[in-house]
Amino acid sequence: MVELDFEKTNGLIPAIAQDAETGEVLMLAYMNEAAFNETLSSGKATYYSRSRNTLWKKGETSGHVQHVREIRVDCDHDTVLLKVEQVGGAACHKGYKSCFFKIVENNEYKIAEERVFDPEKVYK
Repeated sequence: MVELDFEKTNGLIPAIAQDAETGEVLMLAYMNEAAFNETLSSGKATYYSRSRNTLWKKGETSGHVQHVREIRVDCDHDTVLLKVEQVGGAACHKGYKSCFFKIVENNEYKIAEERVFDPEKVYK
């Protein structure tokens, strides 16, 4: 039985989503125990929304779900790595493939990729 240390981090653990095929880091979110259990049972990434204080199934609104292909746990049992198949080509709610679409150059942000979708159209 998998036991994660949710208590160490006040009930939420970091969850990194990585493209299972390319290895690209797509996003960082948080899971509580219920989100982790839902991810295990459904095979779709489910996170805990800190801003809404509720479970959040990735892609519920946008259709850009994450099918979990593998789950890895760090040595301290307080962080998970989800290797996912990202449906729709975008993990970021701002419309980019990855939430890490900004590069810091000369102490400024540079956008490193094109948008996959227009968030204004998706999140009405």
